[in-house]
Amino acid sequence: MSVSIYDMTSAEVADAIRRRPLAVIPLRSIEQHGPHLPCGTDTMASDMIARAVAERLGGIHVPFGPYGITPIHAGHPGTISLQRDTFEALLRDVCSELIAMGIRTLVLVNWHEMNTPSLDAVATDLQDESPATFIVAQACYVAQRLYADEGGALTHGGSIETMAVLAHDQSLAKVERAGEPARPPGAEAMDAMRRSREVYGFVTDVSQIATEGWYGDPSWATDERAASFVDRVSADVVRQVNEVLRLGGNAT
Repeated sequence: MSVSIYDMTSAEVADAIRRRPLAVIPLRSIEQHGPHLPCGTDTMASDMIARAVAERLGGIHVPFGPYGITPIHAGHPGTISLQRDTFEALLRDVCSELIAMGIRTLVLVNWHEMNTPSLDAVATDLQDESPATFIVAQACYVAQRLYADEGGALTHGGSIETMAVLAHDQSLAKVERAGEPARPPGAEAMDAMRRSREVYGFVTDVSQIATEGWYGDPSWATDERAASFVDRVSADVVRQVNEVLRLGGNAT
């Protein structure tokens, strides 16, 4: 039987919830990824991983809209950004409906860092208001750690994201079109600053860190690396989800 609520009948959903009341929701974005990757790159990555996580955990994969919060890419054709209140209202409604039908653990699998403040806000509020437990899995950062020693980097339109597209559909990764992106002086330090866990500022236009809107090394990605991408990342996400549940005393 499919793990996705999209493919299930109502009776199958009820049976799945009785077996394990856990839902996995992919969060993502539609935005430009340079001349070589599709605008749905984040959506493809998060959905593949979320489906695999749901299967490994014995839960339900619940599709979410492809759009996220991505004003940093505004002005580049193909980018569609939601307002924060729109995104949060939609996420709250979806999660509330799942909780009402009996879901008690919600795993939010994210592949777009600008969604994070809203994910944290909605998850914190709903966990406080309901009997459900929320877990946010930053799948993009899991991939960043897993592939770092092999030379993979989590850059916008770069090596890891190219690998994710190859894993979804090889024909959509047009690496030969990439060329060499230009980075303004100080861009690399600026990018590290905005991603710092300690003291950080903000970048509101991606062209500040990459003139063409992307950077990195797409040629690092290979079909061989892509073949194990979903299994490798989803297995590590599941390991960490189980640890969060153990620490939280939640055996759902």
